[in-house]
Amino acid sequence: MAAKTYLAGDLGGTKTLLSIYRDIDGQLNKEHSHRYRSADWQDLESMLKHFVEQAPTELPKPTTSCIAVAGPVHQGIAKLTNLPWQMSETSLSAATGLERLELVNDFAVLIHGLSHFNDQQQVVLQMGCNRSTPAPAGAENGPVAILGAGTGLGMARGLPAAGGWLAIPSEGGHREFAPRSEEEWELAQWLKRDLGLQRLSIERIVSGTGLGHVMNWLLHRQTGIQHGLKAQAQAWRAMPADHPDYPDLPALTGKAAAEGDDLAGKALKLWLGAYGSAAGDLALQELCIGGLWIGGGTAEKNIDGLCSTQFLEPLRSKGRFRSLIEGLTIRAVIDPEAGLFSAACRARDLVESGGTLA
Repeated sequence: MAAKTYLAGDLGGTKTLLSIYRDIDGQLNKEHSHRYRSADWQDLESMLKHFVEQAPTELPKPTTSCIAVAGPVHQGIAKLTNLPWQMSETSLSAATGLERLELVNDFAVLIHGLSHFNDQQQVVLQMGCNRSTPAPAGAENGPVAILGAGTGLGMARGLPAAGGWLAIPSEGGHREFAPRSEEEWELAQWLKRDLGLQRLSIERIVSGTGLGHVMNWLLHRQTGIQHGLKAQAQAWRAMPADHPDYPDLPALTGKAAAEGDDLAGKALKLWLGAYGSAAGDLALQELCIGGLWIGGGTAEKNIDGLCSTQFLEPLRSKGRFRSLIEGLTIRAVIDPEAGLFSAACRARDLVESGGTLA
C-alpha cells in the first residue's frame, strides 16, 4: 500500500512554513518543504496553491491538511493577528483541491504532537510516577497541558479522544500575575506604572518580552552604577519594535547572564521562578496526569534554566499538592518546527479517525 502524505503548515505574520509529510511505518517524515515570507502574498489560498503546484510529482498528492495559524480560530474561520488575512477552511479546501483542511491555533496545535515527539524533539525535566502519554488511545492516560513563553505566554490543554486528542485553546497567559515575594510585588507595581496598566497579566513577566521587563526594572533600581545594558534597555523601551536599531534586550540579558553578569543572572533567576510558578499553577488547574510540557520560542534557548531548581522548585512548591506535581512527567519541547510537525500529526489523525475528531 502506498505511503500516505499530509500537507502541514505553520502560518505566522512574518513567515509561513509549508511541508508535505509522508507516513512510513507510523513515522512522519518531512519530504518537501518551503518557507514563505507571509507579507509577500495576498492571501493563504494563493500561497497554498503555489506550494501544491510546485511539489515534486513523485510524491503522492496529499488529500488532507492541517494549518497552524497565529491567531484565533472559530468555526473553521481564522484571522491572523499580525496580517489583514481572514481565511476559512471551506475556501482553502476549494482553492487547493484538498478533501479536508483544518485550521488550528498555532499553540493549541502542539497538543496533537505531544505523544509523538521523539528524544530529539523534547527533553525530560522531571520524570514523574504518573502515566505520561504513550498514546492517546485510552482515556486512562489523562489530560495533558502545555505552556510556552515566546513573545507572549501561550497555553493549551488536551483531552484524550478516540484516535487522537481534543485540543482546547486557552488565554491563561492573560490571568492576573500573583506575586509570591516582596521582590515580585515591587516588580509588579513598578511594571504597572511603567506600562500604564491597571492590572498585570502573567505574560507581562513570563514571556520573552517579560525577561526584558525584568532586566529593565533591575537596571532602573540601580543607582550610581553604570551597567553595560543600560543604554540598550532605554532604547528597548523607547523605540518601536520594527526600528532597524531596536535592541533585543531579552536576548542580550540571556547572553550577559551566560557570561556571568550578576544583574542579568538575577533577572534570569527571577524570570525562571515566575515561569516555574505559572507552570505549576497550570498543572494544578488542568490536573494533567498525562504530562506537562514547556514549549515556546524560549525553551531551547533556556534549557539549562528549565532543568534547574530555579524553575523546578517554584513549579513544585504548591503546598499540599506538591506530591501531585512531583508525580507528573514534565518535558520541554526543543524542536523549532514542533508546530509544523504537530500539524502533520493532526492531519494524520483526521484521516485515521475518518474525520470524526472534534
